[in-house]
Amino acid sequence: MKRLLTGSIMLCLLATVAFAQAYDIKEMTPAVKAALESRKSRFSELRALKSQGVVGENNRGYVQALSDGAEVKALVNAENKDRKFVYEAIVEQNGLDASALTTVEKVFARVQRDKAAAGDKVQDENGGW
Repeated sequence: MKRLLTGSIMLCLLATVAFAQAYDIKEMTPAVKAALESRKSRFSELRALKSQGVVGENNRGYVQALSDGAEVKALVNAENKDRKFVYEAIVEQNGLDASALTTVEKVFARVQRDKAAAGDKVQDENGGW
């Protein structure tokens, strides 16, 4: 199944990567679909944690726990695992060198920074929050 995107959030993210880098998910494998579905299922909880300042978007395309709670860390780890899987799929499916992963991560970090809600914690390119 080609170019099937789950959820408007992933559509926006993948479209931005496609625009910025001319690369996209080429094949919606069961594993990619599962990663996207998992992200979609935790979106509301992640959004709430961001608005509370407990989770932020770092400058590498991943979420970061800004508190010590075990549940927060578990959610962050699950989200980051799925994000990395999607990023790696973009690299692999577009025949890119493994070093392109860093570029894909930075593009996604920029997307998250640009669409962050007022008050969200977002790490800038120099590492400041």
